[in-house]
This record gives sequence, structure tokens and C-alpha cells, in this order.
Amino acid sequence: MIRVMIAEDMHMVRGALVALLNVEPDIEVVAEMSSGDEILPAAHKHRPDVALLDIDLPGKDGLTAAAEIRTALPEVRTLILTGLGRPGTLRRALSAHVSGFMLKDAPASELADAIRSVAAGRRVVDSQLALAAWDSTDCPLTTRESEVLRLAAHGADAAEIAAKLYLSVGTVRNYLTTIAGKLNARNRVDAIRIATEAGWL
Repeated sequence: MIRVMIAEDMHMVRGALVALLNVEPDIEVVAEMSSGDEILPAAHKHRPDVALLDIDLPGKDGLTAAAEIRTALPEVRTLILTGLGRPGTLRRALSAHVSGFMLKDAPASELADAIRSVAAGRRVVDSQLALAAWDSTDCPLTTRESEVLRLAAHGADAAEIAAKLYLSVGTVRNYLTTIAGKLNARNRVDAIRIATEAGWL
């Protein structure tokens, strides 16, 4: 029996995933959650074979949680199920060493097969997205610059970003200026738009 944990913040989607997977004779959903902050504690508690994670979750995002699972519980495989089908998003997922990456609009029959493949130690990646990621450009931002822009994208101002990352407000403003320059953006909002569309956030 393959034990699966699901993290998805949309209740109807999560309920549908649970119902879909529980009819499979060899798959059992052992835990479900709506927040990224719940993922690692639940993984420690339930020790699933596969963690099925959305990326865009309240609190911690799914890719951050996947990286934490890999560090703390390397035997747990992670499969990203997302509506964010951008090459940059896939590149971020592969950098987090996820075991699989599927789009939410994939046929339902493919999900159970993907879970079985990931549980068996194979990697599953949407082929068209993989080709697009191969051809896409790397994110020009450093890890810290990406952190700053991600917080800005969630509505944090310079002072809030500074407090969260233990930086001075001036340093944060310098980062935002550098980010805009690297992305050829007109301002912070334009930088967020460019990075989001590229799948870098």
C-alpha cells in the first residue's frame, strides 16, 4: 500500500484528490492539509511514501516544504501538482529535488500512475514542460534577491522585509533597485510581474 499525504489549500480540489486516490486499491491517503506550514510536521507524524504538494499554499510554499522534506525525511518522495505550468517553476522544483511535477489539468488517470512511479523511485515530469524548461533562461536573481522579491510580491513593504530577513531598510531598498535593474523592470510591481510570469517566484 502506497501511503500518500496531500497539501492543497482549495477544499473542493483537495476533497476530489482524496476521493480519487482512495478508490485506487494500492493507494491510501493518510493525511491532508491546507497550509504549507503543516507539511513537515505531518510528514514526520505520518511518514507517507509520497507527499503530493501544491506550490501556492498559505504560509510556506510547496517547493520550500519539499526541500525541507528532502533534508529531514529523504525517504519521502515529493510530487508537485500545480496549475503553475511555467518553465521557471519547473526549474525551481527540480532545484528543490522533487520526485515529480504534474499539472492540475492532466488527466485524472495519470495522477495515480505518477504516484506509483514516484513511490518506486522514478522521476515524473510533464514532457512538454520539461522541453520548455530546457529552452528557458535561468533566473538572473540571487537567492537573497528572490527572497526579497517574493516577500514584496506578498505585499510586504521595505521595513517588513528588512525585519523578516534581518536586514536594514536601506539594504532592502538596494536589493529592490538591483532586482529591477536585472529584470529590466520599470519598478517593483513590474519586477514582480516579470518574475512571476517567468516562474521565478
